[in-house]
Amino acid sequence: MGDTSLGRYNKTPRMRIQKAENVNKALEFITSRGVKLTNIGPEDIIDGNLKLILGMIWTLILRFTIADISEEGLSAKEGLLLWCQRKTKPYKEVEVQDFSLSWSDGLALCALIHCHRPDLIDYAKLDKTDRHGNTRLAFQIAEEHLGIPQLLEVADLCDSQHPDERSVMTYVAGYFHAFSSMEQTETVSRRVEKFAELMQSVWVSRNDYERRVRELLLSMSEMRANWAAKSFVGTYADARLHAASFQQYKQTTKRSWVTEKQDVATLFGNVQTKLKTYGLREYVPPPGLSQADVDGAWITLLNAEAERSKAINAEIRQIKENLRHKFADLANDFERRLRLISTELVSIEGPLEEQMDQVHELQTRMPTLSDSLHAVAAADSECLDANVDENDYTVFTLEDLRFELELLSQSITKKIAFIDNQIVSRNMTNLTPAQLEQFESTFRYFDKDESNTLNQSEMAAALASLGIVYSDTDMDLIFDQVLQDYGAVTFEAFINLLVTIMEDQTSPEQLRESFRGIAADKPYVTELDLRVAQVPASAIDFLRKAMPSYENDVGEPEYDYERWLDEVFEGDER
Repeated sequence: MGDTSLGRYNKTPRMRIQKAENVNKALEFITSRGVKLTNIGPEDIIDGNLKLILGMIWTLILRFTIADISEEGLSAKEGLLLWCQRKTKPYKEVEVQDFSLSWSDGLALCALIHCHRPDLIDYAKLDKTDRHGNTRLAFQIAEEHLGIPQLLEVADLCDSQHPDERSVMTYVAGYFHAFSSMEQTETVSRRVEKFAELMQSVWVSRNDYERRVRELLLSMSEMRANWAAKSFVGTYADARLHAASFQQYKQTTKRSWVTEKQDVATLFGNVQTKLKTYGLREYVPPPGLSQADVDGAWITLLNAEAERSKAINAEIRQIKENLRHKFADLANDFERRLRLISTELVSIEGPLEEQMDQVHELQTRMPTLSDSLHAVAAADSECLDANVDENDYTVFTLEDLRFELELLSQSITKKIAFIDNQIVSRNMTNLTPAQLEQFESTFRYFDKDESNTLNQSEMAAALASLGIVYSDTDMDLIFDQVLQDYGAVTFEAFINLLVTIMEDQTSPEQLRESFRGIAADKPYVTELDLRVAQVPASAIDFLRKAMPSYENDVGEPEYDYERWLDEVFEGDER
């Protein structure tokens, strides 16, 4: 009971005095442990005073077995009773009210065992009416498996009208101590288990932290090395690929790293919090894996990122500047060559045949010049792809140069047609200069597409403007004949046709008669007269511009055809 030695005592007492000394030593020990013994001495025990001895034993049981029981502030009997009530509360057949009749059917004992060791007894299968069987089963299991000695007989509980309270209390106290010891063992086990789980959790978290930090640091280092190894090829498309890749990194990879950096910092803080909560030594990461190392690597990454961004932007700016120079050099050179040919075209002089040769020579240089424009267009396309809008190195645009090239090409074509027509006019000795000028201006007016040829409707309108009108059938025959003879209504064909017509059909007097018929013998003709006579609209437009006119009293123009014909046929006498 005291877990301590009583010292020397007589192990084989024979005399009463020896027995008294042994008993007295025991009583002194009991008294020293705070147990108050009343009306009992060594003689009472030696003489076998049953009542006093039993009273003392109960006092010892109460002191060393029951007194130290505590449950929710209650101790001894009240505490033990409350403990029994709490443990058996889930069992509806059990209602512990005391330490007597409440235990007479053995179910309370079975419930206590099942509550703590359900593996030892199947409470649900018990025959709740078998009072002796249940009590016997509880005694047997308690002694064999729980180390609780059977202090009572089955009959002491089941066959007694009022089971002895102290005996039951003493026996039940054995359950309390057995299960309390078990709970203490479980508590210790749980404490060790909890600590082991804590340390395992910390170990897992530490390993996870170190692994993730290593991976993060390695990824950032590899990205920096990758940037350092990259080079540009000098094209805008290549620079844009670098820029797109860098932007993709910022929107995906870097954001995942920002998240990972925050997560490992949180993980590190959680580890330290767990250790601090349980008073354990703080975690110190291996060299190179501390939060300071991560922050330092992150700053290094940000610096490398800034340098990478600067390099890409500088490359793009340089490429754009190079494209401006490239386009400007090509455009300025093209315009210079264009201007040179244009100047030579304007400066052509001498006999018509020599002029024609010079113009043809200029014309042979046009395809090469056109090919040069393709290079300008390619450079312009590169500038557009690179979003180069402004260029301080040239005032010319691709459209400007195309327009000027087309204009020069047309000028050469017109120059050739003009010289060719002049050669034709020079060879027409049977026409007066005034007639040639009039016929040429008429041809030029109706040559709307400046092809130096007339289609059938243009030829009909040109002839009508000169007062030569044919039916549609006759015009078809004349046009077909010209095509057969010349292949097209060129200026030469048109002049020769007019010579033929004037020699065969028309004289100045005939033209005057024609105009007089349209004007109804008036000395002038109006636009209405021409329309009534069904002169083509294009011919009317030409005549309005060619003939001198005067306004009448109502402000309408009257055209003096007589004067105009005098000017056209100079020397003609009416």
